[in-house]
Amino acid sequence: MIPFTVVHVESGRHLYGGPLQVYYLLRGLKTRGVRNILVCPEGSAIAQAAAEVAEVRALPMRGDLDVGFIGRLRAVLRAEHATLVHLHSRRGADVLGGIAGRLAQVRCVLTRRVDNPEPRMLVRLKYDLYDHVVTVSEAVRRVLLSEGVRGTKVQTVHSSIDTERFRPGCRWPDWRQAFNLAPDSPVVGMAAQMIERKGHRYLLEAAPHVLTAIPSTRFLIFGRGPLESRLREEVTRRGLTEQIRFVGFREDLDRLLPCLDLLVHPATLEGLGVILLQAAACQLPIVAAAAGGIPEVVRDGVNGRLVAPGDARALAKAMLELLHDTGRRRRMGAAGRRIVEEEFSIDAMVEGNLRVYRGLAERRRAA
Repeated sequence: MIPFTVVHVESGRHLYGGPLQVYYLLRGLKTRGVRNILVCPEGSAIAQAAAEVAEVRALPMRGDLDVGFIGRLRAVLRAEHATLVHLHSRRGADVLGGIAGRLAQVRCVLTRRVDNPEPRMLVRLKYDLYDHVVTVSEAVRRVLLSEGVRGTKVQTVHSSIDTERFRPGCRWPDWRQAFNLAPDSPVVGMAAQMIERKGHRYLLEAAPHVLTAIPSTRFLIFGRGPLESRLREEVTRRGLTEQIRFVGFREDLDRLLPCLDLLVHPATLEGLGVILLQAAACQLPIVAAAAGGIPEVVRDGVNGRLVAPGDARALAKAMLELLHDTGRRRRMGAAGRRIVEEEFSIDAMVEGNLRVYRGLAERRRAA
């Protein structure tokens, strides 16, 4: 195998979502003999977690306008004799990292995780910076192709899930007591950053319909974000503070998800949705909007139900359908576990990225 030194750039500070995928990738690449160097923000969670699987270079990373980052990253690429640079983040890393790679004359890979469209003029200028683009879903790939990026330049490598950590079986006997939940209450969870595209407002619109049919239902909303105060105000206005609980950001979702009855994910834009993989790995059935890459994880009638994005009544109907049928939830949960084991393993994700690296290294050697 061609020896690789790969410089990875991740601007996220917390170890979930994209940064967690980067950690899985680093861990898998190390076992395959790849030398990993991780460029990340000073004081970030991934810097600490990745110390065992990569050489960490913590640098100032101040966002899209931090043009000084170009020089800092270029210096790392040259000093480490990088085979290629892999950019994993959008904010403060994609364009600036691509320029640094060009200046250092190092092959450049970008991972794209979101399906929101970009201005066509920007696409043409931006994606010329990269030798290859990895998308986390076919939905994201289709967005890029529709905007004019060459198909030969874009490859889908699905995000992955640690099925040893996220597994079936509630391992927290007194979890209901911890959240002040009655023993017989059906519990529906939603775990997402509180931003517009995650669709929290559709859950708040759907919840009263569910509660009319099953008054004992309780909703747990995990996460933080800029819309939190507005969402809390809406719950208060509706008089649902007892039925809908905001429980903040949790690092123990692997312990909590197997205890729930249902996960709901009404996002209107979504590249793939790592929380969907986590829920499926825990044999938790899912009700979600058929947006972006979500249908690549949630198969309607197999491991969950899909509804039209923005349709709160359909969301409520799908939730009630599953809450009324314990056997169907159990069968869907088992199907979800099989799907993630067969299609979204860490090994498959690592090998997919490694194929991209090998192709670029071969082209460089031939040149």
